Amino acid sequence: MKVLVIGGGGREHAIVWALAKSPRVTEIVCAPGNAGIARCGAASGDPVRCVPVDAGNLAALVAVAKAENPGLTVIGPELPLSLGIVDELSHIGLRVFGPTRAAAQLETSKSFAKEFMQRHGIPTAAHAICTSLDEVRQELPRFSVPVVVKASGLAAGKGVVICQTHREAEQAAAEMFTGALLGAQETETVLEEFLNGEELSFFALCDGAHAVFLAAAQDHKRIGEGDTGPNTGGMGAYTADGLLSAPMQAWLLQNVAQPVVDQMALEGTPFRGILFCGMMMMPPPPHQPEAPTRPMVLEFNTRLGDPETQAILSRLETDIVDLFDAAIDGTADRLDIRTAPGASVCVIAASAGYPGKYPSGLPINGLGSALPPGTIVFHSGTAAKDGQIVTAGGRVLGVTAVSAPTMTGAPLQAALRNAYTALEEISFEGMQFRRDIGWRALRDGL
Repeated sequence: MKVLVIGGGGREHAIVWALAKSPRVTEIVCAPGNAGIARCGAASGDPVRCVPVDAGNLAALVAVAKAENPGLTVIGPELPLSLGIVDELSHIGLRVFGPTRAAAQLETSKSFAKEFMQRHGIPTAAHAICTSLDEVRQELPRFSVPVVVKASGLAAGKGVVICQTHREAEQAAAEMFTGALLGAQETETVLEEFLNGEELSFFALCDGAHAVFLAAAQDHKRIGEGDTGPNTGGMGAYTADGLLSAPMQAWLLQNVAQPVVDQMALEGTPFRGILFCGMMMMPPPPHQPEAPTRPMVLEFNTRLGDPETQAILSRLETDIVDLFDAAIDGTADRLDIRTAPGASVCVIAASAGYPGKYPSGLPINGLGSALPPGTIVFHSGTAAKDGQIVTAGGRVLGVTAVSAPTMTGAPLQAALRNAYTALEEISFEGMQFRRDIGWRALRDGL
């Protein structure tokens, strides 16, 4: 079977890598792909064919799909989902993994998602939706500080500002409305109650009627160690067996993921694909230390996350094509999703200046070095130039490692050791990466 993958980042490299392991896949095309994706190979041994196309150009993407006529198309990033790529390809008879444009509003519109959760009693922070700076000024006195200001639309993981004063919040909202903060003008911003706790990424595979657990991970959004500095698209992520208990997994399915699927179907927008629930796991109040953890939804994404995907798929034992088919065919509840025991980690190597302005076209050295066992280097922002792989993005590489039963030490420690060993062999001018990925789990002995 030929598979078309839309996208060109680290998430898509991991998806292509997983597809290449499937005996059902004979050919893979990626649009637009990157230098690392082009070096992958399908079960046939043929390299992945990358098609240069703008992932934000709907007409061009549809033209590629028509020309390739794949047996399956997998949508990686959020932008094509927001443009309705799934609707367009389904209309011409192609099998597509991902939500429709209407269903993807859970991610593409923070205001839609907040109102949806409020309508259906899904636990989330108090909020206000503002369409002007005057409305922001009117609503701000309702919120204690710190207060969170969110861009309602897509912002590549950088549309959330935690403000320590109301004045800071007003300034952040003003910069969102003018486009000074994100490069494009927002028509809505969301003010939100600040929640304190530990973040958790909870992934469910959805088929329009059922939500089944896929994986749990923890992402590191801040650029600096100790979770300091501005938000990024993600500087690293990890998975581990002890990250989420079985009772909490069941609770999140019953009280968050399945209600989303049920209510989206009732509202005429069935959700098929990956539902990524960004959770804040709030500790019990000081006066009730015996009370249970209180999970609250921070946001929804309607696709696999990046860099969580690299860590998740490196442990996935089930054929990834079976996951995609189950979501499309409505059989997710019959699927046995198997994951290798242990832990995995992805550490992002980023360009100097990221998440702000950064240079491109810098040679990357050491990619041919021998890697520790269970280690993979996924390309996030790379290109080929004159026979050399060079930087072509803010997040450049995702060095990913999986623990193995033969490794010494705790599983996450073993995976981290191999990821950082691999990073010692790789370099490009100004390369930056966090050296504390997984610090919370290490503190808890995972």
